[in-house]
This record gives sequence, C-alpha cells and structure tokens, in this order.
Amino acid sequence: MANAGVHLLVYPFPGAGHIIPFLDLTHRLLNRGLTVTVLVTPNNLHLLDQLLSRHASSSLHPLVLPAPDPPAKFGLIPRMRALRELHYPLLLHWFHSHASPPVTIISDFFLGWTLSLASELGVPRFVFSPSGAFSISLNFLMCREPPRIDDPDDVDHIVSFPGLPNSPEFPCHQITLMYRYLKDGDPEKEYYRDNWFANLKSWGFVLNTCSHLESIYIDHIKKEMGHDRVWAVGPLMVPDEDGDGDGAMDLRNRGGSSSVPCQELMAWLDAREYGSVVYVSFGSHQVLNRMQTDELAAGLEKSGVNFVWSVREPRDGQVGGDHGVIPVGFEDRVAGKGFLIKGWAPQVAILKHRAVGAFLTHCGWNSTLEGVAAGVVMLTWPMGADQFTNTKLLVDQWGIGIRVGESTHNIPDSRKLARVLVESLDASRPEKDRAKKLSEAALAAVKGGSSHKDLESLVKTVKELKAHSHYSG
Repeated sequence: MANAGVHLLVYPFPGAGHIIPFLDLTHRLLNRGLTVTVLVTPNNLHLLDQLLSRHASSSLHPLVLPAPDPPAKFGLIPRMRALRELHYPLLLHWFHSHASPPVTIISDFFLGWTLSLASELGVPRFVFSPSGAFSISLNFLMCREPPRIDDPDDVDHIVSFPGLPNSPEFPCHQITLMYRYLKDGDPEKEYYRDNWFANLKSWGFVLNTCSHLESIYIDHIKKEMGHDRVWAVGPLMVPDEDGDGDGAMDLRNRGGSSSVPCQELMAWLDAREYGSVVYVSFGSHQVLNRMQTDELAAGLEKSGVNFVWSVREPRDGQVGGDHGVIPVGFEDRVAGKGFLIKGWAPQVAILKHRAVGAFLTHCGWNSTLEGVAAGVVMLTWPMGADQFTNTKLLVDQWGIGIRVGESTHNIPDSRKLARVLVESLDASRPEKDRAKKLSEAALAAVKGGSSHKDLESLVKTVKELKAHSHYSG
C-alpha cells in the first residue's frame, strides 16, 4: 500500500439504514483517490459487492470483524456496548499490526467509543451521521440538557426546545424512550449521553445533508462543536459529477438485490401515466402492526390509485407478535392497480420513475432525502427515532409533506387515508411545485454546489492528515 492514496478506516453501525449512505460516501472518497478500509460484519459483507466491483482492490479493503453475540437484553445500548467490547481490542491490534495504518477513523454516530480508540491510536475521529442536521442538533441538546418529563405516560404533554433554531416542540410520545422513562444516573441513559458527548468532542463531523435543506442546523452544529470542521456532503445517493458518470452506483440494486425482477417492476411503472403512482414504504426494518396494515390496505383499495407497496414482513424472532398481514384477497382485488414487493425494494429507482408522484413514508432520513431528490410529494407517517424531526422538516419547514399518521398514536382511518392518497397526486397541489424546486436545489448542491465543495474540502483535509503520523488535537 506504499504507493496508494491516503488511507482511512470507515466504520458504519451494522444496520442497512446506516451502512448504505456510508457506502455512498465511501464511493465518493474512493473516486477522489483515497484508500479506504471498510469495517463490516460477515452478514453485511454483501453490501460491499457494488463497491468491490467498481474500485481497484488496491484502494478498497474490506475488514470483516465478527458480529457480537446477540445481547441478553434487546435494545440499542446493549448492541452499542457489545460492539465496543468485541471490536475495540480487535481494532487496536489491527492498527498496530498494519504496515500502513489509516490516518483517521470515520465512524457512525452510534459508535462514540471510537473516539477513545482514535485517541489511543493518535489519530482524529470523524463522525458520520446517517441522520439530518436537525436530528443531530436535537440529540446534542438533549445530551447536554435532558428534557424534564415528569409524567412519561402523558403522551400529549408538550416538550419544548427553545435552545434550538425555530424553538421546536414535540408531544411527549415523540421523545425517545431513553429520555422519557430513564432517570438521570441510569446506566443505559448515561451510556447514551456519553456516546453523544463523544460525538461532540470528535475532531470532525460529516453529514448526509446540504446547506439548502438544513443550513440553520448545520450552523448550529458548528456552534455546538466549537469549530467549523463540519461538512454537509449530501444527498449522497445522487450521482456526483466528479468521477461518477458511467461508474455511478447501480440504483436498482443499491443496498441489496430487489426481491422482484427489476425489469418487471419498471415495465409495470412504464405502463402508468406520469405522476399517477403512490409509492408506499416504511423502511428496511419497520414491520406494521395489524391495525396499521389493515387501515393502510383498506385505504389503498378504497382510493383506487395506482401504487407500489414495499411490504416488510416479520423477521426471524418476530413471528407471533402483533404483526400485520396482507388481507386475504387484497392482491386480487387491487390487480392492475397495485404492485406488491415483499422484501427489498429498489427504492431510489422507483422514486425516480416518472410515474411516481407521491411517497407514503416513515420519514427515515434516507427515505426523506430520496424523496426530496426525486421531487415527489411526501405523505408522512413517522414511527420513531429521527422520523418526527424529519416530518417537521418535510411539512412545516419545506412544505412538501402532508401528515397522514404517527406511529400507533395516530393510525389514519382508511377513508381519510384514501382521500389523502388521491389528493397527493393532484398536479395542482402547492406541495408538488415546492417538491420540484427543492429537488432541483438538492441536486445542484451535489453537482458543483455546496455539497460538492464540502466534499472537496473534506478530502483535502483528510489528505493533509497524512503529514501527521501521530495526530495531536
């Protein structure tokens, strides 16, 4: 590797929604002459297939480390702890035994412990966020000043955050359980807070967003971190003008192979009129419960609209709970109108299709950006995590979203849902024009605009680190 480019380690949190945008960033870094080692666990190695087929083996190196045994207690914090306990010593050994170790670590925001690892190794740690700047700003504020919630079961109690731009307010049921139910001093809550303090103390921050979408929150993060080493380089799924061209990632298989033949799906969409299809998806993990599934299916059927529905079925270990199933006879009744995908869907390719005019979504950040880039109207039904902040952006700040539901707290009646589905495809709706303009601005950011410039600045900064064999902050 002596003649290779500047070497860095990329460490995504093991989950599709975290890994996929990180690999989009990796693709850009490789295109700019950097050498990248990507840490993955064995079950996620297949997600590297596209990158491995497009980049020289001298510049892209998978580092496959074992996945921790499933923790005895289910949840995010046990997973974060398990990764640290297993991977910290393995990475320490790998760095020390490597002939040309990375000059920096870029790791997911759930891997705050890598700051300690980076400090021990004498290299800077950059945080990568698969969430938007609004969500990050809220997490920073809550780790500094946990919200006071006297009665966590009072789900409609309003929690205010005057320390953030636009002074957002959220009903209690939209606040993460970590801050709703756990008292100060609780080990899990303190571990979570320490993780975000580590992110705050890290040397740099890379965001999958752009200044046109979230400039006030990007500026807020710079203020919180006390420096300008914050780069907004998104939306990362959009092909970049430098070096991508014909070598751009295949959007049909981004994140995995479609569970239906892509040609069959595209042919079905080709036969539909411009802007006449609603795409429905709740992300790679969210399994709807019975009531949600029944109302959604009934709403789609009553609306009469054309739709593509990506149905997430229960995974191993989830069978037997309150999980929804497609109603008997539903597929026959919507034949010709509906296309069901059970499993992984080529979401970016679907949203980019001229026939798709609206997107019913859980508002995960990847889906939010993909919908923005495609210029479609967004029907919002957030389920948890950063999805409530993203909904505020879509509806209240960008004006391209229409609220439909909220988790299990507000499951839409099928008749109301049917009406909104029809209205969302109306070409005269103001959201339609705003979505088109926002899409143009987001694409321009990547193609020579602010995100392109931030990416060039990031790469320049990383290359300059090579001069420091042992970094000191």
